[in-house]
Amino acid sequence: EGIALPESSDPKADEKEKRRKALFAVNKEAATYFYYSLRQPGGQNGLSYFKKRELTDETMHHFGLGYADKNSRQIINYLKSKGFDDDIIMDSGIADFSEKYGMNCKFWNRVMFPIQDTGHRVIGFGGRVMGEGEPKYLNSPETDIFNKRKNLYGLNWARTSKADYMILCEGYMDVIAMHQAGFTQAVASLGTAFTDQQAVLLKRYVNQIILSYDSDGPGIKAALRAIGICRQAGLSVKVLHLEPYKDPDEFIKNLGKEEFEERLKEAENGFYFEIAVLEKEFDLQDPDEKSRFHNEIAKKLSGITGEIQRENYLVAIAGKYGINPQLLRDAVKSYAAAGITDDNRTGTFALSGENKKLPAAVRRELVKNDKLKKNSMLVLYSILNDHKLYDKVKAYLRPEDFVIPVFNRAAGMIFESIGQGSGIDPAGFISRFENEEDQRNVAGIFHIGDDISYSFNEDPPEGKAPFDMRVFIDAVLSVKTSAREEMSRTASMAEVMRYDKEINEIRKL
Repeated sequence: EGIALPESSDPKADEKEKRRKALFAVNKEAATYFYYSLRQPGGQNGLSYFKKRELTDETMHHFGLGYADKNSRQIINYLKSKGFDDDIIMDSGIADFSEKYGMNCKFWNRVMFPIQDTGHRVIGFGGRVMGEGEPKYLNSPETDIFNKRKNLYGLNWARTSKADYMILCEGYMDVIAMHQAGFTQAVASLGTAFTDQQAVLLKRYVNQIILSYDSDGPGIKAALRAIGICRQAGLSVKVLHLEPYKDPDEFIKNLGKEEFEERLKEAENGFYFEIAVLEKEFDLQDPDEKSRFHNEIAKKLSGITGEIQRENYLVAIAGKYGINPQLLRDAVKSYAAAGITDDNRTGTFALSGENKKLPAAVRRELVKNDKLKKNSMLVLYSILNDHKLYDKVKAYLRPEDFVIPVFNRAAGMIFESIGQGSGIDPAGFISRFENEEDQRNVAGIFHIGDDISYSFNEDPPEGKAPFDMRVFIDAVLSVKTSAREEMSRTASMAEVMRYDKEINEIRKL
């Protein structure tokens, strides 16, 4: 006789799985309803929109495109007739509730884009309004089966593409237009900015991404951010240039599939794209502007962690912009040793442990704070090691500019000590802080520059990188601009203008 096993070892897990299956089921039924609604007389408005965008019947069928009609109760009644209760319909995000109107479909009068996971299961919807309503695009809220930060539109088809790269687009229609033209490796983020989790997901399938974002200002900004995220995930990046057209759909309609294929082959290296965008911010006929541009290049290079890759980029960029490679190499080494980089994503300070599990927005804030902390330490370390540096910035830098409280207090004590001409004993200085975490932070002031010589006018000791005024000034600017950002919330216009003037004076250094 066999031993009878209990039906469930974890009732909560079983209940959660049951609810997930119900969500998949209700989404599938809703997708079916939207699909057939598009092809009914009441869906002609939506069908005309897709036909105007030159989508074939085969493409519309392939992506399960549909229409949510103007009667926002009709789909609710349909789903109830299929046995779904109010709770599961609400939990799916298909409907919401108001005291005045009761339960209604959120997506009324919209063409519908079912969002599928890699197993082709419908997990949510995107809807584009017909007419002038707002928002133009509306996406399902997050549910137990739908996390928009961890999924990509079109990935269920793109993952089986024979291409060894994927094309990352901004919107649903770009993906659909590209798949229709034969570029089945196209995907898009789901109504949000591209995320770390999406980059990690793409890394499962390919090692290279070609960004196909709009060529306008917001598109360029989004591309710069995506480059940093992809690089962090270990993906190589290229950028597709679509000029004179704004997006892939428009490009393919006007110039065709073959020309688009040529543009893919000519896609620009992501790092070169970053530098080209950066170049536009400077007047390279002005020696000071040109120097600042070269410093910004050095910061970006210092964010590349692989030594061979960094050196290859350094040599290529130095040749392209006529920079002495050794001078650029020294600047990169100084910035890297000081932990100062310029990463469009978040900066390159590492987060570890539980912090990696936090939401991206929280982690970006942590990285921002970490960067400010390190720059605060670097400024104070530099001043302690060479009082001439303090003489250079004392007219523009005050203790209250250090917005992190422990460094605010430390700066006051250090500046007072220098003013009195007395030295500082590290052990005694640290002991004046009672809190253990404050003590660790203050101790960091005395060690953060251990790899860099901070002697203003002497040759560096063996094994230390030479002093570089740019590294020090950039750290001062980081402290000062953070102070300006903090105080601008409550300060008068005159006070804000004073800070802006001081920041400009620091830049001149």
